Amino acid sequence: MTRRFSLWLKILLVAFLNLSLLLAIFFVVARLQFRLDLSSFLLAPARDRMISVSHLLAMELPNVSRNRWDIVLEQYSSTYPAELFLFDRDGSQLAGKQVQPPKRLFPRRPPPPEEGESGPHGPPPPEHMPAGHGPPPFGFINFEQTTNPNYYWAAVRVPVLENPGERFGGRPMDIRVVWRFNSIWTNSFFFDYKPWLFTVLLIALVSVACWLPLIRSLTRTISAMTRATGQIAEGRFEVQLPVNRRDELGRLSDSINQMAQRLSSYVNGQRRFLGDIAHELCAPVARIQMSLGILEQRSSDTMQPYVSTIDEEVQHMSSLVNELLSFSKASLGASAALEPVNLAETVARAVERERTPEADIQVAVPESFFVTAQPDYLFRSVSNVVRNAIRYAAADGPIEVSARQVDAQAVITVADHGPGVPAAELEEILKPFYRPEGARQRETGGAGLGLAIVRSCMEACGGTVTCRNRSPKGFIVELRIPIQPSA
Repeated sequence: MTRRFSLWLKILLVAFLNLSLLLAIFFVVARLQFRLDLSSFLLAPARDRMISVSHLLAMELPNVSRNRWDIVLEQYSSTYPAELFLFDRDGSQLAGKQVQPPKRLFPRRPPPPEEGESGPHGPPPPEHMPAGHGPPPFGFINFEQTTNPNYYWAAVRVPVLENPGERFGGRPMDIRVVWRFNSIWTNSFFFDYKPWLFTVLLIALVSVACWLPLIRSLTRTISAMTRATGQIAEGRFEVQLPVNRRDELGRLSDSINQMAQRLSSYVNGQRRFLGDIAHELCAPVARIQMSLGILEQRSSDTMQPYVSTIDEEVQHMSSLVNELLSFSKASLGASAALEPVNLAETVARAVERERTPEADIQVAVPESFFVTAQPDYLFRSVSNVVRNAIRYAAADGPIEVSARQVDAQAVITVADHGPGVPAAELEEILKPFYRPEGARQRETGGAGLGLAIVRSCMEACGGTVTCRNRSPKGFIVELRIPIQPSA
């Protein structure tokens, strides 16, 4: 089953995707045009924090004996998501567990130029070493990365007083505080997700506040159109959409209202035309039947078969005219007066009328079960459904007529054990003049108006009709009609 997303959710997703693409383009242009390094941008706060913590450590170490520096480093390592070590300016480890950091963390002072030379001897200083011939200034920090295992290293140059008790503070030691991290991007010391998450949520809220009113306005109007066109497809043309917009959707709503009015006029005119034709045909058909009766009495034996054939055709024509007249009356009966009707009595009368010797009809309808309906329409609906079941499935088993209450509706069920209807035709058989392929013979099928009449009668009573196949075989018709509310 294909998963469907609502229209407003799709529009919101497109809006966020558009925003994400714009941000990506901005960072690409900033990287190319302004040489903006995203990693440097993210590492700048961490660099300041490392320098502050390193200076704090440098102030604490002179007050602790040298043999307790390891303990101080362990305390700092447990406080911050990194391991801390102490080295001197030449790269010799002073405190912390034994490690081998990258040598580039400890840039050495280049030798002074010889007399008469303006430039330094030997190789140029490393690129990460500040300009000049001395060591990096206090507070300078540089980063390195090693593999196998993968670590990120940082070294901060800080001064540590050797004799803090002396009057002028003693001579400072040149110390490197070395930091080792397992990761940068997943380390809260480098990347704090909270302000970024807050920013993303703020952007999302602003986007929703800007887009949601427009999206809800669009989707609300489209939903109303969907409901209206669904009602029109079911033959209910009295729908009216509010035309309170001045854009394309407003014009579309107005067009749907005009379409519904024209369809209502056309369909009602067609039904009245059918009713008028059926009514006009009743008189000549009756006169033909009367004349055939006289002709049958006066005709010779050799003429009797021909007269019987004509009489059979006229009877079929009369049945067709009566069905057309019933369909027209039911279709135009939307304003029929509804009243409480005893369902058990109505079903009993309909079954008694349609029962045939070969049909086994089992009725299970609760007594004193009252519904709100037009009595003749309800009687005609139950009669037509029972007649269809007898016509197509009387020889296949009992026909079961039952009723039950579901919420505020009565559900009348007529079930048989016949061949059923192809699944693709379950909706079609409720349309006028439609007959399944197996029912197109005159001996087994009528004019295709039986269930169409049922549908029109039930809609006039505020009810519905549905059809479905049984398993393994059989056919079920359900009539749903409102229950008479108790006094």
